[in-house]
Amino acid sequence: MSNTEFGCLATIIGSVPHLDAKKACALLTRYLKDVPTWPQLPMKTFTENMYVQFSEGFPGVVVENDSIYVDTAKDFTQPLETLYQAYLENDPSKYVMGRDHVEGLYALLEQGGLNPKAVKGCVTGPLSWGMTITDENKRAILYHDILGDAVPKFLKLKAMWEENELKKISKNTIIFVDEPYMASYGSSVAAGAFSKPEKIVEMINEVFDGISGLKGIHCCGNTDWSILLKTKMDILNFDAYGYAGSLALYPNEVKEFINKGGCVAWGIVPNQMAPLGKESLASLKDRLEEAMAPFTRNGLSMKDICKQSMLLPCCGLNALTEDGVEQALKYLTELSAEMRKKYL
Repeated sequence: MSNTEFGCLATIIGSVPHLDAKKACALLTRYLKDVPTWPQLPMKTFTENMYVQFSEGFPGVVVENDSIYVDTAKDFTQPLETLYQAYLENDPSKYVMGRDHVEGLYALLEQGGLNPKAVKGCVTGPLSWGMTITDENKRAILYHDILGDAVPKFLKLKAMWEENELKKISKNTIIFVDEPYMASYGSSVAAGAFSKPEKIVEMINEVFDGISGLKGIHCCGNTDWSILLKTKMDILNFDAYGYAGSLALYPNEVKEFINKGGCVAWGIVPNQMAPLGKESLASLKDRLEEAMAPFTRNGLSMKDICKQSMLLPCCGLNALTEDGVEQALKYLTELSAEMRKKYL
């Protein structure tokens, strides 16, 4: 694990409500000078949906009329062979993401004049992708004998291609594997491949194997963090605004993670207009310190924790207005400055 001393620098998950990629990038890079990320634009087009964005080139995938599924009646022998060969050769060149799927990534690459400490991207995780994308009979692809095994291999290639692009902005890259589906872990919807902790770790690590820089996991609900802490991740991102108590249940695992050089990315700024309107810089700072406090009972100081922390909104920002996004970014950067001043 690399040393991840971010000292409470701010970044975001990715999604924003904007329809104009250039405008979104200009806003994000104005506030997130140290760790910018490319904006996902799910309100603009269906192909910017986080599941569709990373689907191009998957064997049998069909995207039409604002729906996506995998047609398993098709002969996918050849595309599957191509995929496995690319996977074995670590060659992501056939799994490029098109501008119509990730316009924000292209806009960030074209912006120029950036000199960040690191640049962040994301890829939808194998569990969330494989449980959300279904075949023509509405059965999750992860449950498909042959194609289920291809999901993490395919997403590894997507992550590799994306990271190679982001290296044009900074040699220091961070790729988050977004696993919102992990919030369903332990429920009846999460049977089969999804019920075995070691299988979850193995699948996420398979995607991580394609990432040479820092590897993060984002899960915005309550989950069994001990499972995710067994992966090869460097950064653990969670919703500290709504679920601070969920991570506090794992004090020993989190302490070990931080002691090994890991970073906790605290999702502390709300991503809905109503709660955002009720907060202030002071109230968010209190809330963040309260979320961090349980870990100081375990031999870590606030300084230790802040050194290996990042600050984010609790999840994607696409439910906010464009002005709301700016307000969230303002809180984030101000909170980052306050925490650095006080503890670092």
